[in-house]
Amino acid sequence: MTDITKTTIYQQGNERRPLIAIDDFWPDPDALREDAASLRMAPIGPHYPGVRALVPPRLAATMRRRIAPLLAGHFGLDPAPAVSEAYYSLVTTAPADLAPIQRLPHFDGVEPGRIAVLLFLGHDEQGGTAFYRQRSTGYESVDASRLDRFKAELERGVGTHGMPEAAYIAGDTALYDCVAVRPARFNRALIYAGNTLHCAYLPPEVVLSADPLAGRLTLNLFLFDD
Repeated sequence: MTDITKTTIYQQGNERRPLIAIDDFWPDPDALREDAASLRMAPIGPHYPGVRALVPPRLAATMRRRIAPLLAGHFGLDPAPAVSEAYYSLVTTAPADLAPIQRLPHFDGVEPGRIAVLLFLGHDEQGGTAFYRQRSTGYESVDASRLDRFKAELERGVGTHGMPEAAYIAGDTALYDCVAVRPARFNRALIYAGNTLHCAYLPPEVVLSADPLAGRLTLNLFLFDD
């Protein structure tokens, strides 16, 4: 079971969406680091700015069970959604090489029952995760009813202000207000709804290394019932 004494619940932004932060989440986080280092990591999909490797299904299932009571209590999800994807993730893309879509906040999907779990596994400065509000709409999350307007306003905003420069987003921009930054800490897990607008927070002091034991290593667990 998760140690609730090391759990903090935040109600973020104007929408008051819950975010759960759990320190000392995993009993042996260094074993996770060694597991990640033993795997072949490669790009998966066009959005993540780095490389990934699949997390063993049994490990992902154990993590899901560990957080299930929190999902029931704070997100109203009982039973907990199934594991849809699980990765070790390592940011390796230099700011100058970011694709346009990687310079903007994103959401994982519009479904209300989609949950993201992010476990920080780096010992050095890791930045964190930032959450955003689209300025023109006030949206801090995007469900199916908001999707068309969100996309139209994003297109209009880019047409007016241009695409952001090739850099990791950090703080307020012409198109987005930063709602909150949740700092990384070794073995800290963040749990939040996947349809919230978010992005990795990567200040310049974060080392982008292709070595999982030296770079910004995370474990990403995505829960969703199809």
